[in-house]
Amino acid sequence: MEYSTGDIAAATSLQFFTYIYVSMTTFWVYDYACSLYEEWTFLLRSHWSKVKGLYIVTRYLPFLLIATNLYLSFIPNETPSKCRVLNNINSGFGILSIVVSECFFILRTYVLWNNNRILLAAMVSTFFTFVVASCSIAFATIVPATYATSTIPGITGCYQSSTSFQLFIPFFLLSVFELGLMMLTLIRAIQNWRMTNNRLYVVLLKHNIFFYACGLLFSVANIFTSLLLHYAYHAMLHDFQFIVLAILATRMHRHLWQMNRHAYSSRAIIHIPMTNMLPAEYMA
Repeated sequence: MEYSTGDIAAATSLQFFTYIYVSMTTFWVYDYACSLYEEWTFLLRSHWSKVKGLYIVTRYLPFLLIATNLYLSFIPNETPSKCRVLNNINSGFGILSIVVSECFFILRTYVLWNNNRILLAAMVSTFFTFVVASCSIAFATIVPATYATSTIPGITGCYQSSTSFQLFIPFFLLSVFELGLMMLTLIRAIQNWRMTNNRLYVVLLKHNIFFYACGLLFSVANIFTSLLLHYAYHAMLHDFQFIVLAILATRMHRHLWQMNRHAYSSRAIIHIPMTNMLPAEYMA
C-alpha cells in the first residue's frame, strides 16, 4: 500500500515527538536520581510552609505531564475524541506547571526589592492577567481542534491536524513577563552591586537571571515552532520548557536552602531562613 507525502510526514513527526518525550523522561528520571539524597534531605529536614507545598507541586507535577504524554505516544488505536481529552488534560498540567514555577521567582523578585508590596501587587496582577489570557487562548484553540492518528500501521500517537497560529501567543506573553522580571532583577543588581557582599543575595541574583534567560530561550523557540512547523512538530518543545523550568526552579530553591542551612550551622553573621521564605529576612 502506498502512502501520501502527508501521511509519511505526519508519521515521521509522531515518531520524532515520541523520541523527544522518551528523552525528556530519561532526563527527568536522571535528574531525580542524581538529586535523590538532596531531595529527601530537604523534604525531611525543612519546616513545613506554603513555599514547601509550592515546591512539592512544582517538583512532582512534571511526573503527571510526562505520564500523560507517554500514554499518548505509546498506546495504539487512539480515537480523535480520546486524543482531544488527553491533550486538554496535558495542557492543564502544563499551564499549572509553568504557573507554580514562575511563582518562585515572583517571590524572589519581591524579596530583591525589599518586600515592595506595590511591586508585588503589580507583578501578581500582571501575571494573573497573562495567565487568564493564555488559558483562554490555549483552550479556545485546543478544545475545538481536530486530531488525527497516523494511517501507517505501527505508528502510535496523535497530533492536532487543524493548524492554529494562535498557540504562539501564550509563549509570547510568558516571554514578555519573564523579560520584565529579568529587567527588575538587573536594575536591582546594578543598584546594589557595590553595597552588598551577601553570598545568598548574589546567588539569588544569579539564579533569577539564569532562570529568566532559559525561559526566554524556550519561549522564543516555542514561538517559532508554533508558527512555522506542522503536524506534531509544532508542539514538540511545549512540555520540554515546562519540565526544564520546573527542574530549575526546584533545584535553585534546594540550593538556596542548603546554603542558608550551612550558613546557620556555621554561625554566620547573616541568616536568611529559607524554609519559611519570609521575604524581609532575605535582605537581613
